[in-house]
Amino acid sequence: MEQPLIFCIDDDEQVLRAIVRDLKSQYRKNYKIISTTTVNEALDSLLELKNKGETIAMFISDQRMPVMEGVDFLEKAMQFYPEARRVLLTAYSDTDAAIKAINSVQLDYYLVKPWGPPEEKLYPVIDELLDDWQHIYHPVFKGIKVVGYQFSQQSHAVKDFLAGNLIPYQWLDVQTTSDANRLLELNNLSLKELPVVFFEDGSYLVTPTIMEIAGKVGLNPHVKHDVYDVVIIGAGPAGLAAGVYGASEGLKTLLIERRAPGGQAGTSSRIENYLGFPTGLSGAELTRRAIAQATRLGTEFITPQSVKDIQQKDGYNKIILEDDSVINTRSVIITTGVDYRKLDTQGVDQFTGAGIYYGAAMTEATACKDKEVYIVGGGNSAGQAAMYLSKFAKNVYILIRKDDLSSTMSAYLIEQIKGASNIKIRPRTEIAEAIGTDKLEKLVIKNVETGETCTEAADALYIFIGAKPFTDWIALNIIKDDKGFIETGRELKKYDAFGKIWKQQRDPYLLETSCPGIFAAGDVRASAMNRVAAAVGEGSMAISFVHKYLAEVK
Repeated sequence: MEQPLIFCIDDDEQVLRAIVRDLKSQYRKNYKIISTTTVNEALDSLLELKNKGETIAMFISDQRMPVMEGVDFLEKAMQFYPEARRVLLTAYSDTDAAIKAINSVQLDYYLVKPWGPPEEKLYPVIDELLDDWQHIYHPVFKGIKVVGYQFSQQSHAVKDFLAGNLIPYQWLDVQTTSDANRLLELNNLSLKELPVVFFEDGSYLVTPTIMEIAGKVGLNPHVKHDVYDVVIIGAGPAGLAAGVYGASEGLKTLLIERRAPGGQAGTSSRIENYLGFPTGLSGAELTRRAIAQATRLGTEFITPQSVKDIQQKDGYNKIILEDDSVINTRSVIITTGVDYRKLDTQGVDQFTGAGIYYGAAMTEATACKDKEVYIVGGGNSAGQAAMYLSKFAKNVYILIRKDDLSSTMSAYLIEQIKGASNIKIRPRTEIAEAIGTDKLEKLVIKNVETGETCTEAADALYIFIGAKPFTDWIALNIIKDDKGFIETGRELKKYDAFGKIWKQQRDPYLLETSCPGIFAAGDVRASAMNRVAAAVGEGSMAISFVHKYLAEVK
């Protein structure tokens, strides 16, 4: 844990050296002592320290300073650290001013110079004040802070990006947190400029883009090689597995992710049927382990970065990124997975990010405490989200069009849901309309058999209504089925276009697309198993086919 600070200011350098020397001698094990002789420097540093999340336990200020008297300085310091103890250094002639300051700036103590011997006149006083401060002190979060409105699409996007990339942050809601408003006020920021992201170095970004945040936190570095052996597009379970196996087997491997690693599995609150984890693990934990493993073995990783095209020429593949930069690679594995389908219902688009979320949106779970929460969908992702949200919400309602969950959800999840008293299944129902002002407030729920509707209070809606492959960006002659999933291997032969595209003497490998050297794995591939373990298996298997392909083209 970071040491709290004792902040000393005195324009007399000799006196300042003396007080700092005595304080360090006694308190350096538990506190960091910093000092300055200049008031303006002190005031500037207070804003920087506050933005960084540093904690000041005590101010010790000289009274007679040329730019500003000590009492006035302490009064300004209170705006930044109101709970810090305040001590005034005075001469005998300044005692009257010090006594008046006890009321005006809630002065805790005044020390008459000189204070020697410190064992008698300094340390007992400081000990008592620091002991009092420790009783009210709660360690502040040290790291990224996001200030914004809870029900804001922009704030949700920032939180979702940071959480998805496993970057710790503190969320400060301006409507419920006094620290949020204090940070805005101290930095002369208005509510119109939200969200604001404060970084550990004390800097901040106003209404930032995701790319700006990524650059600030060190994501999206420049590529290191002119040509890669394999570039993996998509960092879900399949992509991460390919990254691990590619790097471990000596291939120059690059992994590109458009949003955050983990894919849909990364947002899962609990995966309980993954081999080797008898008590289950969260999608975030699985993602964290996989990224650590892949990067340790040598996989390069850039995010958030979208690929907008793949071009083939002279046996090489050119990956065209959204910013028009080009990456050269000998082979490609597409593991872009799937997106949740949009719910085309009145009001849903209006409140997406403001009470309505696609997927688990774990970042918003704590905001559901004692609230009425609805889930649309009957698959495993919906069931896992329901179990997690039930820890916070007053009630969780699962809306499904079918009679029950038996045909769409794993048995272990169905049993868990039955055992949760605040989860209720609503069969043969769907959302007819979402209603609210600045955020979701009500849902119109329709019975799909009778057509009858009812309007119910709703604080949050989580949508899991099936998935569509993320393949719209692919312009190359890669054959897809009628739903947009990528066809691979022997299944390609049933398409008339295959003969016109495929000019190799051999048949495509099991996970190879209609373009030689470009492979697909995981949920983006037609006929995929849609299970985490299956995606991991396909990702690792794809690397073996990459080896075979690279051996051909040497």
